[in-house]
Amino acid sequence: MKPIHVLLADDQALVRAGFAMMLSVEDEIHVVGQVANGAEAVEFAAANPVDVILMDVQMPVLDGIRATEQVVRAGTAKVIILTTFEREDYLFDAIRAGASGFLLKNADPDDLVAAVHAVACGHALLAPEVTIRVIERFARSLESESESKSESGSEERAAGTSLPATPATPPTEQQKLLDTLTSREREVLIQIAAGRSNAEIAREMFLAEATVKTHISNLLAKIQVRDRVQAVVFAYESGLILPGENPSDPAARSSS
Repeated sequence: MKPIHVLLADDQALVRAGFAMMLSVEDEIHVVGQVANGAEAVEFAAANPVDVILMDVQMPVLDGIRATEQVVRAGTAKVIILTTFEREDYLFDAIRAGASGFLLKNADPDDLVAAVHAVACGHALLAPEVTIRVIERFARSLESESESKSESGSEERAAGTSLPATPATPPTEQQKLLDTLTSREREVLIQIAAGRSNAEIAREMFLAEATVKTHISNLLAKIQVRDRVQAVVFAYESGLILPGENPSDPAARSSS
């Protein structure tokens, strides 16, 4: 089996050494480098074969979130964000940046090893309950933006400012991709956004689990995202699910 090449990015040398020691006992995992900031991580991944980067959030020169964006955009490695802070903003920003996983630095060594293996194999490292947190935060952020725009328009009308007529908003790129999905694939995407597992989706939709996996594989390819968590973000950005809407509600499915 091909070894998994791992890069450690953390501004604390002792932290890097600790992770390197935990991973060194695994024959299938090779730590190929250690860097002290995000800029060095981007540069190293561009010049060397790296499968997974364990990326700290708070680093000098270039923080872990911005570094993740650059690494993912370049396609040089997958990223697991590591932090001592269990904060929703880090979790949310890491996912938006394209991270494939999110772990606290106090995670057990076995969990760290399992995370590296999972992400290297192309899986997203987020439990369903964490996915739900992402959904809720993303929905709140969109709802806040919508309310802010509405309040701004009301203030302008109250001040007597005439608002120019605006043409119909052209569809976004996400909405165009959404149109490529079949009705069944849309249904599966809504189920994913509700935080359901493949087995739960299969029961809900009266399908074989293998069929559900096929639908998920097809829809991820069509909407051009890597994993289920990115698919959840897409569901909101494309308008398939509206801010404040419960994906588990049958009305959400009928509206699509």
